[in-house]
Amino acid sequence: MTVAVLSGLVRPLVEGRLPPEIEPRWFTSVEHLLELAPQAEIGWFDLDKKEPMIEAVRAAGKLKWLNSIYAGLDFLPLDLLVERQVTVTNGAGINALTIAEYVVMLMLVHAKGYREVVRAQDRHAWLGDSPGKMELAGSRALLLGMGAIGKLVKTRLEAFDVEVVPVRRSPSEGALGPDEWRARLGEFDWVILAVPATPETDAMIGAAELAAMKAGAVLVNIARGAVVDQDALVSALEAKSIGGALLDVTTPEPLPPEHPLWDLENAQVTMHLSGRAQAKMFVRSAERFVENCRRYVAGEALAPIFDPVKGY
Repeated sequence: MTVAVLSGLVRPLVEGRLPPEIEPRWFTSVEHLLELAPQAEIGWFDLDKKEPMIEAVRAAGKLKWLNSIYAGLDFLPLDLLVERQVTVTNGAGINALTIAEYVVMLMLVHAKGYREVVRAQDRHAWLGDSPGKMELAGSRALLLGMGAIGKLVKTRLEAFDVEVVPVRRSPSEGALGPDEWRARLGEFDWVILAVPATPETDAMIGAAELAAMKAGAVLVNIARGAVVDQDALVSALEAKSIGGALLDVTTPEPLPPEHPLWDLENAQVTMHLSGRAQAKMFVRSAERFVENCRRYVAGEALAPIFDPVKGY
């Protein structure tokens, strides 16, 4: 019998749907998880806090397959997972739709000055003119990251007549290579970050990249806060050398109340809510997990695979 240690939160979604070869054991607290983890061949250890998840992975000496709803798993002891040859499946693509919608929303809010419209309604003030006059149509966006999220961002922005130029590892028509985009930054109205958090992408947008952007260009980050040199970004926003920053992610999270990003008029901070702006995350994750359980028992390949060596 294969023991699967799973969160009680997903029990209503998967109970009775697992192959008979898999015996689920449900945890309902951190203490219960840490008690059950050493028994797990299959583990779905997701919690709101990262530290007990790390502890559970370390304790799970029998683990062969770790599943997670999270796309970014760089906080886990990846070296240990590699050493133990654990197969890892993550939440890549689970939240892609809602995050892509969030990108469009953020860009429209900035383009139309919609924050000022909301504030005017709060004051019961009738505005005589629009505080924002930008149009998405005809603008150009550089898109770094063409995974599940990036692909959906591209199609949605193209529906607004935005010219989207992706960055790809392999040369292709209409795309830039990894060694080309920095020299072309000044051509774009939007720079959108949808890359995974890896050592390669750490602080990939720094002072030099910000200085190379158009004076009115806007940085959109729905990746991880670490992919941007945040101090350099604050300096650029304070100097108004770029048009703005739309930040669903920051470093650290939560952003401290005294951090200058909160008060900058040309910055929007949306508290890493993009993936949470939906009601189907657990349903989609459960469907994927049940299918992967069938594959696991049948000896078939699981998906999507997270590579602990690459970090995505």
